[in-house]
Amino acid sequence: MRPRVKAEPFVAAGGEGGVPASSGDATGEGEKAVASRRTSRKRWLLRAGQLLLTVIVTAFILQRVGLSLDEVRVLDPARWRPDMPLLALASLLLFAGYLLSACYWGRMTVEMGGGDFHLRRACQIYFTANLGRYVPGKVLQIAGLAFLAGRAGVSSSIALAAAVVGQGLTLMGAALVGLLAFRTLDGMDAEAWGPFGFVVALGALVILVVVSVPSLFRGSIELVSRALQTSAVPPLRVRPTFGARWTLLYTANWVVQAAAFWVLAGSLGVEGTFLEMGPAFAAAYLLGYLAVFAPAGIGVREGFLVAFLEPVTGAAAALGLAVIARLWMTVVELVPAVWFARSELRVRKGRGKGG
Repeated sequence: MRPRVKAEPFVAAGGEGGVPASSGDATGEGEKAVASRRTSRKRWLLRAGQLLLTVIVTAFILQRVGLSLDEVRVLDPARWRPDMPLLALASLLLFAGYLLSACYWGRMTVEMGGGDFHLRRACQIYFTANLGRYVPGKVLQIAGLAFLAGRAGVSSSIALAAAVVGQGLTLMGAALVGLLAFRTLDGMDAEAWGPFGFVVALGALVILVVVSVPSLFRGSIELVSRALQTSAVPPLRVRPTFGARWTLLYTANWVVQAAAFWVLAGSLGVEGTFLEMGPAFAAAYLLGYLAVFAPAGIGVREGFLVAFLEPVTGAAAALGLAVIARLWMTVVELVPAVWFARSELRVRKGRGKGG
């Protein structure tokens, strides 16, 4: 009688069942690579769609203004040589507006119970996070403030609340100042752009009500906190005068920035009163910001600025001023932002070595 031999599973070198051990890993890596390519493709398609939509909206605005290619071709670059002292003054005023925004956010964070931190640190965090404005969606700027504030030992949820409220009040300040831009329109211009004035006024009213009613204010902050997947917002210490006081401060800040644009226009020899130039700048910023598909509102903001300035300066001059204003704002914003970002990196490296 032959002895019974127990059957053993076939085991090949490197794995069970004749399958090399590395094949499962290779399959997993292959699936990850495919998923990564699909994600990258979707991201590029999204960016292409955003770019296309930005071009279409900007072209539509300029077409309604009646700007022709012939008017663009006759623009003389020599005509745009600035008066340097006035340009320097305009840049200082604009930077002062940016600096006020940073100080407002820091002070609001402290007032709402987020903890105390040095004003310079608040500016450093604010300007660093501001780099997120140049990414479509307008979310990274606000989320970045919360993240960096948490790193600085401040409540990230309160910092997020202050950032959301501050951004809302920034838009409302721009709306209140920008409403005056619609007074320069008449006839067909008023008929074409009048609905935007209604939207601006309605948006300003909604924001004012939200920040003035404590229950609505807290509910809106909790909603944004959940959307950004941050920690829950603790009870906020909001005084009865919170909404009105900060509304006045942010509106005053927009008066400063509108004045900066007016001085810039004067440095380039573009004539117009403050009430004609400044509010147009604020209204164009607001409408460009609402175009969430356009990074930093690029293109859309310039289109609206041309639309508001065309009755005062003419379409060609308005276009030249709009393009220069974009470059001017970008430089005045990015130079200190990059400097503060480098300081932020040095702080983090120093803490890493110390830890």
